[in-house]
Amino acid sequence: MAYDADVIVIGAGLAGLAATAELVDAGRKVILLDQEPEQSLGGQAHWSFGGLFLVDSPEQRRLRIRDSHALAWQDWLGAAGFDRPEDHWPRTWAEAYVDFAAGEKRSWLHRQGVRFFPVVGWAERGGYAATGHGNSVPRFHITWGTGPGLVAPFERRVRAGAARGLVDLRFRHRVTSLTRSAGSVDTVSGEVLAPSDVPRGKPSSREVTGAFELRAQAVIVTSGGIGGNHELVRANWPERLGTPPERMLSGVPAHVDGRMLGITEAAGGRIINRDRMWHYTEGIENWNPIWPLHGIRILSGPSPLWLDARGRRLPVPLFPGFDTLGTLEHIMRTGHDHTWFVLTRKIIEKEFTLSGSEQNPDLTGKSIRDVLGRARAGAPGPVQAFMDRGTDFIVERSLPDLVRRMNALTKEPLIDEAALRGEIVARDREIVNSFTKDLQVTAVRGARKYLGDRLIRTAAPHRLLDPGAGPLIAVRLSILTRKTLGGLETDLSSRVLADGGAPLPGVYAAGEAAGFGGGGVHGYRSLEGTFLGGCLFSGRTAGRAAARAVA
Repeated sequence: MAYDADVIVIGAGLAGLAATAELVDAGRKVILLDQEPEQSLGGQAHWSFGGLFLVDSPEQRRLRIRDSHALAWQDWLGAAGFDRPEDHWPRTWAEAYVDFAAGEKRSWLHRQGVRFFPVVGWAERGGYAATGHGNSVPRFHITWGTGPGLVAPFERRVRAGAARGLVDLRFRHRVTSLTRSAGSVDTVSGEVLAPSDVPRGKPSSREVTGAFELRAQAVIVTSGGIGGNHELVRANWPERLGTPPERMLSGVPAHVDGRMLGITEAAGGRIINRDRMWHYTEGIENWNPIWPLHGIRILSGPSPLWLDARGRRLPVPLFPGFDTLGTLEHIMRTGHDHTWFVLTRKIIEKEFTLSGSEQNPDLTGKSIRDVLGRARAGAPGPVQAFMDRGTDFIVERSLPDLVRRMNALTKEPLIDEAALRGEIVARDREIVNSFTKDLQVTAVRGARKYLGDRLIRTAAPHRLLDPGAGPLIAVRLSILTRKTLGGLETDLSSRVLADGGAPLPGVYAAGEAAGFGGGGVHGYRSLEGTFLGGCLFSGRTAGRAAARAVA
């Protein structure tokens, strides 16, 4: 039987594009399949902020950040907490990825035209001991052009391959099975879905208009995770994170449903670390949604007072931007799914950024003029739009009015105004001196010692009840689904492994479907900026390995 291509890639997100681009460079013929329409090329990466984890970069050095491979590896191990027999390949991938991030990653991207915003962000600060979770230094490099700017060079390489006759782009092709015909998995079967002109990210038709069967010497699975499938998220929810939320928002489109993971498992692939996942705790309902339950994450500086549903401060070190999953674990043990930020106008103007390419039109559009406009007084335009239209934002001059509306929003009188006033007044007393026992105030002052935070990310410490800093603002926060940290187990050549550890012949995996490498390169926790980079590194690895295998 003749082959239709050398390699079939399933999933046209960032990992799939990176794999296909490498195959094209090797002169291989590729069929790239995706169940969504062409306008969704690039997958979730298009919607991202474009943050990348780099180690000892020129951007860091210009800001006097002293980073090193040893420090990054210390931080990775402290976050990952590898402790299972099946963590062999994830840890091996982690070592390779940190080498990549501290080595050729930036120059490889730079050669393709990728550039970075000069201020390096400090995400996932941890707040524990040196060997615990968190980034010891700022490492979050924002792509100039955000997610679309990162997708662009790989899309360009793939389309150039299509123009040369090496890539056959087939959208609206939904895979239903992987089968063997000659010892290895070489047959991909599925359904052809009706054409759809819905905008990117909107739910597309699932009407079936035909069937397909294709054969190739190798198959690369780059289909993403399960974040759009709340039922599957709850089914895999780990006991260590408490009871699954009754109400969640979606940080990814509905088509991120995990179907291909089950199909690859049925073909003999092994999935590991199903219970490892990454969901955000600072989600707000999008006032202008694109997909169902569309949520946006607030990327906040360290100053907002973070309260549980009853108005009690979250414990140390669960401050904004410090420990995502530690915060999630605490919230899920409170008996409520939501929390609150309470802050001032001065804080929101300087510290609130909304994650996502569409929420940062200045960076996405590569407008230096508009980026410089962030230094002007007033909240950024997208943030102001949420303040004006978002259901989760409450703005009031007085604390009693703020609390009244907070309780009205949740339809329960959970917050006592006198108790909350006591929390705030106690915190405000700590601002008077340059020394304090309040560790959040200490963290804010520490953040401002970093030039990047002082310039654009951290407001000067002030009393929350200072009328000159007002009005007061409360923001209801919900759990926002996002990333699958486990996935298909792969060796360092991205070959999918079967039970027993032997490679599943002919099958490779990359990106979120492979836990960003090995079946869970992050272990239990991520250092941020490592999801897109994990897609690129594992996609590149899979493409190169498959190209060698079909030579």
